[in-house]
Order: sequence, then C-alpha cells, then structure tokens
Amino acid sequence: MRRQRVGRGYAYVGVLLSVLGAGVPLFHYAQARRVPAIHDITTDTAHPPVFVALAAVRTAAPNGLAYAGAAVAAAQRQAYPDIGPSLSPLPPATLLAQAEGVARALGWEIVALDPQHGRLEATDTSLLFGFTDDIVLRIVPHEPGSQLDIRSMSRVGRSDVGVNAQRIRRFLTQLSATIARNEG
Repeated sequence: MRRQRVGRGYAYVGVLLSVLGAGVPLFHYAQARRVPAIHDITTDTAHPPVFVALAAVRTAAPNGLAYAGAAVAAAQRQAYPDIGPSLSPLPPATLLAQAEGVARALGWEIVALDPQHGRLEATDTSLLFGFTDDIVLRIVPHEPGSQLDIRSMSRVGRSDVGVNAQRIRRFLTQLSATIARNEG
C-alpha cells in the first residue's frame, strides 16, 4: 500500500513538471499570437532615435540597424496606441540624468551616455532566454522643457512577443514616478 502511494506521488509530480515544462512555451506562443510580429518599438515612428554606439552591433545582428518603416509603424500604432513621445518640464540635461538613473535601476547596461546630444544607449538581456535587446533614448528641447523618445529593438527574432513595448512602458512609468518624487 505504501509503495502504491509513493508511486502515485511520483506520477503526480511527473504530471506537474510536464505541465510546467509545457506551460512556458505555450504562454509565449499565446502571447505571440496577441501582438504583431514586430521587434522594433519606438515612441517616434516618423523619426525613430538612431543607434550610434550600438550601430556596429546592430548591423551585425540578424534584425539589423534600419527601422522597417510605415508597415511597422502602422502595426505598432494599432497594437500599442499608448506609446508616444514623453514631454517633461525638465531641461534636457536634468531629464537625461533622471533617465540614466531609471535605466540603471531597471538593470540596463549603459553602453553610451552622450549629454551633448541628449542620447543614452543601453542593452537589456532577458533572464529566461538570454536575448539581448538594444535601447536608445533621445532627449531634445521642447517648450517648456524636453521631449524624450525611446526605441527598443530586439537583435533576433521576427516578433518580440510584446517585450519591447512592455520595456518602454515600464521605463516611462518609472521615469514619471522618479520625476514626481524629485519635484515633491
């Protein structure tokens, strides 16, 4: 009788592990079906921020350096209508410093920081699969303060499964919270 219970216990554990093992790929498959098959998300689809420090890495990556244009912009606007430029009352240098702090807090690896041109470039590597995505921020003067545009682009894969849009949203949310905290 005891052997039978132990055997059932192993069977239950085996079924549970199988469900968990299949669950991760099935979750990602379901997520991929809900979002467009794009891997380059930006707050400025007309003139996306340009990679400079990461240009060579991007050029060598399967997804390349260039923005794919109107078709991707239309798909992005339909899937992620909330993603757009971020306006701030802060001057560009102050906003860049705040943005750098948020990027570091999110665990991004800062590759380049160019205060003169209001640009920050970084990478973010996924924990589960180890995919590296590249990020570029552009901050320009805009009355009465600054405009921040961000672009997040996967190096590989036709679809990012919504990861780049989530990254941009998380960054902009944390940046807004940081600015509000520092003003108060």
